[in-house]
Amino acid sequence: MGVKKKIKILRIINRFNIGGPTYNATFLTKFMSDEFETLLIGGLPEENEANSLHILKAYGVEPLLIPELKREPNLKSDRLALKKIKTIIQEFKPDIVHTHASKAGAIGRKAAFSCNVPVVLHTFHGHVFHSYFGKIKTSIFKNIERYLAKRSTGIIAISSLQKNELCEEHKITTSKKIEVIPLGFDLQKFQDNYPENRIDVRKEHDISEDTIAICITGRLAPVKDHFFFLDVIEELVTLTDRKIKIFIVGDGELRTEINTRVGLLQKKGVNIVMTSWVFDISRFNAGMDIMCLTSKNEGTPVSLIEAQASNLPVISTDVGGVSDIVSQNETGFIISRKDKREFVKKLKTLVEDDELRNKMKTKGWEHVHLKFSYKRLASDMESYYKKLLNQLD
Repeated sequence: MGVKKKIKILRIINRFNIGGPTYNATFLTKFMSDEFETLLIGGLPEENEANSLHILKAYGVEPLLIPELKREPNLKSDRLALKKIKTIIQEFKPDIVHTHASKAGAIGRKAAFSCNVPVVLHTFHGHVFHSYFGKIKTSIFKNIERYLAKRSTGIIAISSLQKNELCEEHKITTSKKIEVIPLGFDLQKFQDNYPENRIDVRKEHDISEDTIAICITGRLAPVKDHFFFLDVIEELVTLTDRKIKIFIVGDGELRTEINTRVGLLQKKGVNIVMTSWVFDISRFNAGMDIMCLTSKNEGTPVSLIEAQASNLPVISTDVGGVSDIVSQNETGFIISRKDKREFVKKLKTLVEDDELRNKMKTKGWEHVHLKFSYKRLASDMESYYKKLLNQLD
C-alpha cells in the first residue's frame, strides 16, 4: 500500500508584522494535521511596524520571505513579487493557494489563477472599504476584490458581521461563497503565571495597588484613532478621583503627532506612558486593569481577544467584528463611534466600580478560550479545505 499523498497548501500573507494575520498564518502552518503540507510565504513589515518573525520562530515555523511583497502599490515590486510567487507555485505544485489580507490576496490569487491551482482561497482579516481611502480609490479596490472573488474558489470571513459587510454592504461576493471561520490563538499563555506577572509588571511600571491601569494596544495609525482615545482620557480625568495610569502600546506613522498630544496632557498632570511595542504582551497585560479600543474600522481586533484572555474588561467602539468577540455588559462595553460621551461614561464606570470590573475579569477567559482556540481554527480550516477539494471530484 502506497503512502497517501499529502494535500499541499501555499499560504501567502501580506507581511510579517504584529497582528492577527501573522498569528493566523502561523497557527495554520504549524497545527494542521499530518494530512497537510504547508509552505508559508510573505513580505517584510513596513519601516514603522514591528517585525513579527519572532512569533513564527517561537512555534518553529520557517517562512519564505519575499521582500518585493509590499503593502503599498508599486508597479516594479508588484511585478517582481508576482513573478516570484508564480515560480514558487510551479515548483511547489500546491493543491490550495490560500492568501491572507489585501495585497497578498491580489498578487497571490493572480499568480494562482495563471498557474491553474485547483483551489484558491482568500481570508479577509479586515478590509479597506471605509476609513482608509477616498471614494475613487475605495471604489477601485472594491472592483478589484469583486473580480478576484468571482474567480476564487471560496472566501473566508473572520466574523459573521464581516461576512454581512462583504456581501450585503459592499457587494464583494455572494453569501454562498463566504465561509465564516473565526481567528484562533494560543491563549493559555495569558493565564500562565498570571499572579506573578501582575505583581512584576506593576512593580516595573510603578503602578500602585490603588491605581487603575488603562491600556490601548495597536498600530499608531489613523484607522486606530488614538486621538479619540486621548479625548476620552482628557475628559475622564476631570470626572473621577481615582488614580489612573494610561499605557499606549504600539508604534507607527502617527507616533510624533500622538506623542505631541500626550505631552500636552502630561503637562496637565495626566499620567501617560508610550511604551512602543511590547513583545511579551501576555505578561504585560497581566499588569493592566482595562483595555480600550477606539478604531474606525477593524476585522477581528486581536488586542480585545488577548485582553479578555488576560482577565481584562474591555471597552471598544462598535466596529468590524467587535460585537462577535466581546459579550456586551458581561466582558466589556461596546460603544457607538458617534457617542464619545457614552464612551467616557462607561470607562468612568469601569474605573470606579471595582465590583463590576472584577466580575467582568472573571468572565473574559471563559468567553474566549474555546471560541478563539488555535485548535478550533485548524480543525475548521481542515474541514473547509476538504469540502472544497471534494467538490472538484
